[in-house]
Amino acid sequence: MIRPALLRPFALGAALLALSVPSALLARSDQKLSSSSALTVEARTLVQLLEQAHYNRDSVRSTDFAEVIPEFMADLDGQRLFFLASDKAGFGARYGKNVYWNLSGLGNIDAAYEIFTTYESRTAARINWIFTELDQNIELTGQDSYRFDRTKAEWPATAAAADALWHQRLKYELIAELMNKKTLPEAKQAVHKRYERMLKNLGEIEGNEIAELFLANVARLYDPHSTYFSAETFEDFGIQMKLELVGIGAVLSVEDDYCTVKEIVPGGPADLSKQLKPGDKILSVAQVDAEPVEVIGMKLRRIVERIRGSKGTKVTLTVQPADAPDPSVRKLITITRDIVKLNDARAHAAVFQVPGPAGQPVPLGVISLPSFYGPADSDSANKPSATKDVAELIAQLKGAGIRGLVLDLRHNGGGYLTEAIDLAGLFISQGPVVQVKNSLGEIQVDRDTNRGIAYDGPLAVLVDRFSASASEIVTGALQNYGRAIVIGDSSTHGKGSVQSVWEMKNLVPQLARSPGKTGAVKLTIQKYYLPNGSSTQLKGVVPDIVLPSIDELLPIGEGALPHALAWDEIPTSQFEGRALDAKIVQPLRAASAARQAKLEEFLYLRKSIDWFKMRQDQKLVSLNLEARRQQKAADETFRKALEAEKLALAKHDFPYREYRLGPPPAPRIKAPKKAEAATPTDGEDYESELSTDADGAYAKVDVFLRESLRVVNDAIVLGQEKPFTADPHAPLTALLDRQG
Repeated sequence: MIRPALLRPFALGAALLALSVPSALLARSDQKLSSSSALTVEARTLVQLLEQAHYNRDSVRSTDFAEVIPEFMADLDGQRLFFLASDKAGFGARYGKNVYWNLSGLGNIDAAYEIFTTYESRTAARINWIFTELDQNIELTGQDSYRFDRTKAEWPATAAAADALWHQRLKYELIAELMNKKTLPEAKQAVHKRYERMLKNLGEIEGNEIAELFLANVARLYDPHSTYFSAETFEDFGIQMKLELVGIGAVLSVEDDYCTVKEIVPGGPADLSKQLKPGDKILSVAQVDAEPVEVIGMKLRRIVERIRGSKGTKVTLTVQPADAPDPSVRKLITITRDIVKLNDARAHAAVFQVPGPAGQPVPLGVISLPSFYGPADSDSANKPSATKDVAELIAQLKGAGIRGLVLDLRHNGGGYLTEAIDLAGLFISQGPVVQVKNSLGEIQVDRDTNRGIAYDGPLAVLVDRFSASASEIVTGALQNYGRAIVIGDSSTHGKGSVQSVWEMKNLVPQLARSPGKTGAVKLTIQKYYLPNGSSTQLKGVVPDIVLPSIDELLPIGEGALPHALAWDEIPTSQFEGRALDAKIVQPLRAASAARQAKLEEFLYLRKSIDWFKMRQDQKLVSLNLEARRQQKAADETFRKALEAEKLALAKHDFPYREYRLGPPPAPRIKAPKKAEAATPTDGEDYESELSTDADGAYAKVDVFLRESLRVVNDAIVLGQEKPFTADPHAPLTALLDRQG
């Protein structure tokens, strides 16, 4: 969550930056690693800021700083492949007790340099070992297996144990190449090149990058959203704010040597093409008419330089899909570079024709809000804002005769607090929307002061585990007021904190007088609470109706992050409203449960979830080439059957008419169709004026949205039954009788 008053110049970028700071292998220069005098001052200043300004400052002790050592090691060696257990023990004994005192008193981070030097030595030796092993005959017919996710494993106990682990690792990598139609010599060459490049990148790292990684771990002791920026990272942030978006509209990071898509920016080329998804790993990058360049182990800035390009040019990415059941799966995608147009990223809406109790169509509105955007300065008269856009869309939908509305906040990661407050005010009369508490325990109540209500009819809010920060405030407030029924995953993300950014030279006179650039620090300074006093931190907002979701199987949410702030409560504010009565929630929940048990779309959804869970539970992957090929064939058969089922279900999608603000959106970039898919069964035979194909604004077989519309329909019907016919306040409607 961003408060403009606290962070004006950097408000738009701060929400994305935490997702785009790399946290894996960095490369170094040939010179001896050491700290400059300015970096020494910055390290001391960081600790001072954490101890004086961080919301969680009293919960971290000097002894806790010892945790920085193994966490820094894990950032360098995320798969626990290069260090040994003895390295962890040795570094802990040598540096663990003195991390705090070295930083706070001396600004000394020699521990980071020594750990990295050891890592470099271990990695270089291992890569030379790999080159030797690749010249040998490697057996791929045995019955052994490999744990491909070692992020929570221990480092090998001995050098012999490390060798055994790497024998498995090499088989794993070779099989991945062989299953992508390479010969064994070609597979060995691909792996050889990968580690050649890794060794090269290892020699390019600079001291400031190591320092940034180490000091960022210090900041994250206090909470996962606090961090340290080197001068270079902060300069990128200040100039472009979304550097990692670079031409395709994706926030990238490097995790365990892999370039990973952290977020798809609404309205960007990647979003419009529908080919790239959060969690996908980018393995290589190719320019037009050029050979692909593998980016595994490459520094993020170098990857970004390859993906970035002029508007209208194309880039081809080799991607390992996040939802692939087998890590050897690859796909090629081509994206045309472009700027992210604001109109594409703005709220949009549609009127769906949903079958009513007697089969007659009922017009229900949907407003999809990608973020709580708004102007970052006082010149806001002619600039779009989330609240203004949603209000305009509400007027259009009301003009179209809607009888109910779904506010879709899925994948909405937040934005401006002021927009969240004002937007909630579109659906309630005046009153508290959020409470803010600082580290001193001082509480401020932020309220909607506009007594007008833009929409007073039946309302549902659709959320998922990616709905965070401002989304959680709006959702929770509407739930507190009994204004909307909340539908979605078992909870929202759980980010109930606010951060602010300070540049070091603005804090330390000594640095201000220096001609050199300085770094910056981002700190959590406040927490948010709902009108009833419940924090959105960690627990998020719990929906009234929970739908089955694959998100429940993934490490998504605040609870998956180390050092997350705790959940707590404060006294309730005084507001005119209360949570929905059980006589409203229970029948709506029961009707939804009945549909979830019998409708084919939910059977399809559960089949997909169960299959994903089964494959995810298989922590070990076979190192037998033929067994892997059989498994891949079985997976492809299942996927084709599931896709055919989806196409059949899509024929029953509710027809809709879309409403957008501003000029029409840019043409969507379509993925090339595969030859076997170019058949009458691809769904194009049932398009109409009111429906869309897979490249439209609303996806085919969106089970969650379909069910949310049905729930709103149920609420409309419920309002026509006793005792609601005699009640001026129908289910999920505003308390109009309490307006002044």
